[in-house]
Amino acid sequence: MAKGSGKNRKRQKTRANVRPEPPLDAPQQPHFVPRKSVSRLAIGAGLLLLLMMGGGLYWFARSGIAVEPHRTAESGYVGSETCSGCHQAEAKLWRSSQHRRAMDHATDQSVRGDFNDATFEHAGTRSRLFREGKKFLVETDGPDGKLATFEVKYTFGIDPLQQYLIEFPDGRVQALSIAWDTRPKDQGGQRWFHLYANEAVTSKDPLHWTKLSQNWNFMCAECHSTGVHKNYDAGKDRFATTFTEISVGCEGCHGAGARHVGWARQKPASRGPDRGLLVRFDERTGITWLTGTGTLTPKRSAEPPVLRKEVETCGRCHARRGQLSEDWTPGRPLSDTHRVSLLDQQRFYADGQMRDDEETYNYAPFKQSKMFARGVTCSDCHEPHSAALKAPGDGVCAQCHAPAKYESAAHRHHADVSSPPGCPSCHMPERRYMVVDRRHDHGFRIPRPDLSESTGTPNACNDCHRDKTASWAAQQIEAWFGPVRHGYQAYAPAFHTAWSEAVDAQTLLAAVAGSGDAPGIVRASALATLPAPDLNLIRRGLSDSDPLVRLGALDALEGLPTDQLWALASAQLTDQVRGVRIRAAELLAFVPVPGQPAADRDKFAHASAEFVAAQTLNADRPGARTALANFLARQGRIGEAEAEYQAALRLDASFSVASINLSDLYRQLGRDSDGERVLRAALATSPRDASLHHALGLALVRLKRNAPALDELRQAASLDPSQARYAYVYAVGLHSAGRRDDALAVLRNSLQLHPNDRDVLSEAFALSRETGDTASALVYAERLSRLTPGNRQIEDLIKQLKQ
Repeated sequence: MAKGSGKNRKRQKTRANVRPEPPLDAPQQPHFVPRKSVSRLAIGAGLLLLLMMGGGLYWFARSGIAVEPHRTAESGYVGSETCSGCHQAEAKLWRSSQHRRAMDHATDQSVRGDFNDATFEHAGTRSRLFREGKKFLVETDGPDGKLATFEVKYTFGIDPLQQYLIEFPDGRVQALSIAWDTRPKDQGGQRWFHLYANEAVTSKDPLHWTKLSQNWNFMCAECHSTGVHKNYDAGKDRFATTFTEISVGCEGCHGAGARHVGWARQKPASRGPDRGLLVRFDERTGITWLTGTGTLTPKRSAEPPVLRKEVETCGRCHARRGQLSEDWTPGRPLSDTHRVSLLDQQRFYADGQMRDDEETYNYAPFKQSKMFARGVTCSDCHEPHSAALKAPGDGVCAQCHAPAKYESAAHRHHADVSSPPGCPSCHMPERRYMVVDRRHDHGFRIPRPDLSESTGTPNACNDCHRDKTASWAAQQIEAWFGPVRHGYQAYAPAFHTAWSEAVDAQTLLAAVAGSGDAPGIVRASALATLPAPDLNLIRRGLSDSDPLVRLGALDALEGLPTDQLWALASAQLTDQVRGVRIRAAELLAFVPVPGQPAADRDKFAHASAEFVAAQTLNADRPGARTALANFLARQGRIGEAEAEYQAALRLDASFSVASINLSDLYRQLGRDSDGERVLRAALATSPRDASLHHALGLALVRLKRNAPALDELRQAASLDPSQARYAYVYAVGLHSAGRRDDALAVLRNSLQLHPNDRDVLSEAFALSRETGDTASALVYAERLSRLTPGNRQIEDLIKQLKQ
């Protein structure tokens, strides 16, 4: 169920029984899927039922096929116009916001792009954008790669670009990859451009606009409209998606307003104190920021609440996350209805900065910040209804940070620059997404070029001084501010060592996970990344007040023996946060019924039902179908599991995780020939997928077809050297075939990338000793000893080799 191709190798299991992560989809305007996100996006060539009209024109009348708004008394939604009757000032601000224009019907008033018979060429396709009466049309390559004409039904976003949505007869709404740059012409705007400008995206590519990755119903709808229900019919593979308001209205943040309207219509004497509201965003009520004697650092007049209602509500759309339930209530922990992406190597740098090509949105960076830790909320800086900054320039920062100090040359050290850099230049560096959209990192960190030297993270200094080295920038910072760095985000070395497979990763990550000062999302990520489970840390994490930390602790239990799982994780089956309960049920599905205490079985059944409901909600995605299949297989429901794997592959024949796990299911049933068939069919679609070659190689070994098995294992190791496991298994195969020297060569090459992989080191030690190469064997043994200090067996071997 996950987006992105995470590179945390300890957690990324590409062999059988892979657990896909929840769908970490970030449907925030503008809509875009990075290239690196494809492999875990569960992208595929879903069946598009096209209605062909005369002259090759595909067009669809507004018949409610997919997204007709509906308002019913049962829904509780009343619409923004009803709210504006009493809240006129807020409504005026909202009407000028991007939220108001997150999505709209395609009309003369909403469409910004040039549809005056404009043309645009990309990857050999010449597209034409034109009008017929009131209709906006595009002639471009359809799902079959042939030119056809489609009607634009909806606009999507407004600044700095606008996308266009096309509706299909099966209820799918797809986002066109040709977008309009709405910036002024002198800024490079007022032009058509392709979101994958440097790639030849054709109809066979998973990023093509007609594919799953560009599907509005799943990818975008929840956060560009209000009161959305996806309404996917898995049996018919059709959508009947609805919303109560086409854009992000008042109830998109405040929740359904019928109870509040009812309260307002009562006589004053009859009104209850809760005002009929689902949530009151009162965290800032009566709060001031005070500067104490002898310091310019402001402090909140009261400790921030544990549950930050405003941040959690904004995070629903401003986070990289996947939806678990449509039963969202504002002010509740985001993890109740969504699975939030933790820090991983694909989306983040080691210090938590978001990567240029992997949009993480503002929730994760902000929750890493000192501002969040001190109690700052979104509306301290942004006017909540217009979303505009509360003051121009550095005025927002000056609300708390004394200009006399922070705008001085003594602080900024750029007095010789005609326009000195503002606060965001150094503390909120920009990253560009979707070709033209520049966004600020909300981690509010100090520049650390010294970390750039040691961990490869970017820094604000070299964002401007691109002709200088990080070492030069670090020397400048030290000359200005002294040798000691006091940055709040101090965890970059820990994640860097883990992601580079360094020896001390366990120690450094454990220190972060157990720190009382590290942000919750960081402690959760450290727990989930631990190379080996630390049961004391895990127990502490499972009782943490932050649901993200509890989730990270559950992730750390992955792979633990089933006889230990229940005692550790069963308490989370009744956690107050749904996402935690779901993750606990998924883990505990490994425990057979006889191993489940009778008193806990009802709790497990309830949490399991929530897990199944989450996958059912996302049944239009192969990742969700695979996650459900894995769960069913663990429960011994083999026939149902097989059906879900097959359903995943019907949605996307290239979703390799489903193929591998289905093949493994057949292995357990003694049907390796069927497993081979599944894997070869997948390779026909994805011939360069290393995980498929590896799985096929293992299947052929079991079928005693050793020569072709060895060739498949070779291809896996060659296609993906980043997976040390592939090299190790291939080397074992070579050794079994009597090719010991070749096996050693493979192991040595792998150790250049993975110098601390224990399996590879152990095999290299064994083969070197077998060949009589005592010197090399000793080197490998000493490296193993450093990885497993106190291992008497290895210490004895080292003594023997030295004799």
